[in-house]
Amino acid sequence: MTTIKLNSGSVKMIAHRGLSGLEKENTCAAFVAAGNREKYFGIETDVHRTKDGRFVIFHDDNTARVALDSMVVEETTFDTLRSLQLTDLDGARGRADLVIPTLEEYINICKRYEKTCVCELKNEFVPEDVYRIAETFQQAEYLDHVVFISFQPNNLTVLRQRYADVHAQFLLSEWKEEAMELLTSYRLGLDIQYTAVTRELVERIHGAGLDFNCWTVNTQEDGQAMVDMGVDYITTNILE
Repeated sequence: MTTIKLNSGSVKMIAHRGLSGLEKENTCAAFVAAGNREKYFGIETDVHRTKDGRFVIFHDDNTARVALDSMVVEETTFDTLRSLQLTDLDGARGRADLVIPTLEEYINICKRYEKTCVCELKNEFVPEDVYRIAETFQQAEYLDHVVFISFQPNNLTVLRQRYADVHAQFLLSEWKEEAMELLTSYRLGLDIQYTAVTRELVERIHGAGLDFNCWTVNTQEDGQAMVDMGVDYITTNILE
């Protein structure tokens, strides 16, 4: 499989869970694949807390879809999760490098390739853990190069209480009018499923001085539609 070219102009391209159209999602291999391609402005990922308080890179609540073994991430220790060998894109195991990364490994890859981190805070975190995640970026001297995103508004409002200037976006599957107050009150960009994007919504968000991201766009036709409507970012598995 190869990437699909898009004439994106000034729109910033975000590799969804790394370049997950070419490499297994949310693995170091996927992050490096995105890092090696100039077109990508940022690399998106997902963060969970393990039972013993480590932060790992994983999308689902349970490991079964990508690792065969069924374990609840937040109820499992880091060492146990790390011992899992993930399946490759064909659904089979066999690559020793396909393991669950740590948050630090993800940050280090983004930093090495000078890519912006787009870090989704998955399930609702307690405030202490939100701050620990931000501190991990700060310790890596990369807090100025991260966009925090979340479907959980409390994650973002808690973040704002201590980090007034960090870049953050609220995730939505469809537009909800009540979200506008949250966005403007906490200076959050919008990161919405591409099927919900309209030119009017883009103009409204821009009119409030906020940025506009959309997910997950994987065809030239849909990508060009997003470009034409004026979005700032496109999150994608395979477009380049």
